[in-house]
Amino acid sequence: MSSTLKIYTLAVLSFLVGTSEYIIAGILDKIAESTGVTLVTAGQLITIFSLSYAFGTPIIMALTACMERRKLLLYALTLFVISNVLAYILPGYELLIASRILMGISAGVTIVASLTIATKVALPGKQGSAIAAVLMGFTASLILGVPIGRVISSAYEWKTIFGGIGLVGLLAIFIIAITIPRIDGEAPVPLRNQFALLKQPKMVIGLSVSFFWITGYSIFYSYISPFLLTVTGMSDKTLSITLFAVGIASLIGSRFGGFSTDKWGIHRTLIGGLSLNVAALILIMLFAQSSVIILAVLIIWSFATWSPGPPQQLHLITLAPESSGIMLSLNNSTIQLAMAAGAGIGGVAVEQISLTTISWVSAVGIAFAVGAVILSLRYVRSFSSQTLGGPSNIDA
Repeated sequence: MSSTLKIYTLAVLSFLVGTSEYIIAGILDKIAESTGVTLVTAGQLITIFSLSYAFGTPIIMALTACMERRKLLLYALTLFVISNVLAYILPGYELLIASRILMGISAGVTIVASLTIATKVALPGKQGSAIAAVLMGFTASLILGVPIGRVISSAYEWKTIFGGIGLVGLLAIFIIAITIPRIDGEAPVPLRNQFALLKQPKMVIGLSVSFFWITGYSIFYSYISPFLLTVTGMSDKTLSITLFAVGIASLIGSRFGGFSTDKWGIHRTLIGGLSLNVAALILIMLFAQSSVIILAVLIIWSFATWSPGPPQQLHLITLAPESSGIMLSLNNSTIQLAMAAGAGIGGVAVEQISLTTISWVSAVGIAFAVGAVILSLRYVRSFSSQTLGGPSNIDA
């Protein structure tokens, strides 16, 4: 198998993992109805997955640093398949929680191992493209996985989705076993070294941008299906189309974020995208009763939500160029913690206030992200001025 096909296989794994994480938002109402729990309780399945991903992945990766990478990927995939099969066959909400814990841990290890392998099997000078392809699979789960999952859950029981993911994962195990070569592990990086960067204020501020940005996103997206069904009054069919349109907009926004970063700089792109995000969330609440207007605003919201992706990754790398791998790993855990926090905060808003308030609460989270970007810019400018003895040329 060629290098390109190997990387595409890893991208499919990334798609499966992303679908297993995001799909809950697309079928939240159906899970709540079939398990006999509230929307808020069902929403915590997102929190549980994200927390397991955030805390379990760095620990497992530290413990298995010396393990041959293909073997690690196969072990993680096996656990991922088992967790999805458990979600398919086990009854009740409590057992579903157990499957989500296993799913979160195995998903995180699968992604990290896939990214590592992608850089090793890529052609010389194509490592960056290989990483982008694997991550694109994760993004594609928003575009295709969630709306397809909604369609399947409308025609069949929602558990069928996890059964299908498990079957495809089983096929992936076989393909990986015969196509991916053995790849040696790496020298372990102790967890204390990974977290040492958090002692530096600029690192904490930089990571806080990711935290508030994704928290704000998760607050709204975790409850987007019941919001559109209940508040806007969409039908199941219209909801599936809307979720697909939102996914396409997220891909375009991400690509535009990369273009904008190159043309106008990191901080301008971050502030612009996040500010547009806040405005879109406010408009969502104001026009929640209009299905036509809300679709247009949701597309703008999704575009704005994912445009900060590329500049934020570059932002973190520039903060610690000598420790970029560790910084991106910390950012990955931060994003998952933010997903968990957002689902939890959104649940509190729905339970204590009402479902109609989640876009307002989400906007507050994104506004904090804008503040963190401004604070980070000022900190870096101040540091550069003290170091260089004059003003820096960092973009506004």
